[in-house]
Amino acid sequence: MSKNVRVRFAPSPTGPLHIGGVRTALFNYLFAKKHQGTFILRIEDTDQNRYVEGAEQYIVDSLNWCGIPFNEGPGKNEKFGPYRQSERKHLYKKYAEQLIVSGDAYYAFDTAEILDFHRKDHEEKGKTFIYNWHNRLKLSNSLSLSAKETKAKLDAGDEYVIRFKSPQDETLHLKDIIRGDIQIDTNILDDKVLFKSDGMPTYHLANIVDDHLMEISHVIRGEEWLPSLALHYQLYKAFGWKAPEFAHLPLILKPTGTGKLSKRDGDKMGFPVFPLQWEDPLTHDISRGYKEDGYFPEAMINFLAFLGWNPGTEQEIFSLDELINAFDLERVNKSGARFDPEKIKWFNHHYMQEQNDMELAEAFVAQYNQLTDIDINYAALVVGLVKERATFISDLWELSFYFFQAPKTYDKKAVQKAFNEDTPELMLELVTIIQTVNDFTVANLQTDIKAWITDKNIGFGKVMMPLRLALVGALQGPDVFEIMFMIGKIETVERIENILNTV
Repeated sequence: MSKNVRVRFAPSPTGPLHIGGVRTALFNYLFAKKHQGTFILRIEDTDQNRYVEGAEQYIVDSLNWCGIPFNEGPGKNEKFGPYRQSERKHLYKKYAEQLIVSGDAYYAFDTAEILDFHRKDHEEKGKTFIYNWHNRLKLSNSLSLSAKETKAKLDAGDEYVIRFKSPQDETLHLKDIIRGDIQIDTNILDDKVLFKSDGMPTYHLANIVDDHLMEISHVIRGEEWLPSLALHYQLYKAFGWKAPEFAHLPLILKPTGTGKLSKRDGDKMGFPVFPLQWEDPLTHDISRGYKEDGYFPEAMINFLAFLGWNPGTEQEIFSLDELINAFDLERVNKSGARFDPEKIKWFNHHYMQEQNDMELAEAFVAQYNQLTDIDINYAALVVGLVKERATFISDLWELSFYFFQAPKTYDKKAVQKAFNEDTPELMLELVTIIQTVNDFTVANLQTDIKAWITDKNIGFGKVMMPLRLALVGALQGPDVFEIMFMIGKIETVERIENILNTV
């Protein structure tokens, strides 16, 4: 790719970052890194009425946790700063007025009451009110008014907005990397507001101006912005600027496959839709996050990469570097991608096995007060034995509690299966064998106990099942000899004697 790749993720700080936003950020990040480019964070906070305290920091924290930090943004390498649109508002008015001078935009003085009247009037007639070429000369704007009348209104301080003047009877030929060629009839377009009466730009104007000034080469954003593409292309043309390349990502669909994924879906089906936990600053309601629910960032990134993108191979497990090397916008699908809560668990299970045992042990011990005094090296050994069946760190206690305390109860069905009339006698003999093992290692235990079972000419299950039940409380867990070695000779004997006194 010949030109310098610069992409931006431009969320609004109106609440927590949705999983769909994380996917958009990820695809921008992967594309930038693939082409040795720059990944930019820009905070689009022109709508101050919807601004939520703490949302911007949440966005930054989320990107950092996911392992996709920005190269330029608020407080970081501000080469084209500031990166908050509210701090750039002095820039936008001159560009809006430039469009008025060129004839591509106009002042509109229509009051909210007048516009509401026209909307209701159209609704009663079964029509939709669109402010554009077919009615703008009948409304109050600098196209229908004389220059003298327009100046008088401006001098009098009348409220106004600046609207883009959409052309009539033209066909726009647009290009999208993912969706190919798109044709738009300009007659169906409305004259969008570019500059509001409160002195702030709308998203459309600020977005185009900032992308141009920040030298954005590719705009990679969600499908919901596709209807804005025609206006944005026209704005670039009106300013005489070269437009970036556009790519509109497919929607992330509900697990049912129909409709856009929402927070309500997560609440209903029991999974998060935000990367980090979020506390609403007004209501103090808590929304779950993938981090707090025990997911690894690598699992989330690997999962999100496949929501709309396909590498063209059977490979599913990708490191971040592998994703960067394989990523291609032309392999992003047009159709929506179904969100599968079970699939991200599958990824998390895989990355659970990849984690360092000591780090897992530290996180595990921190979750349980009863493990406070446990040697961390012992806990790490335990984790290494049981993590194969764990998806989350929170699974580890149920899978390993018997390494830290003797079972208090025994599975009834397991007792019926494992205990026969001769079981107590065999277990007492086994205790003698265990006590005579000099060097209490896994290998020696295995050798001596298997030799004894062979000499007695009995099935291994007659000994190993009740032994496992004595040690664990159920017929589950890792290798029995590993468990015995870990808990030690004295504890092993006590547990065998305890089940004989209990069952």
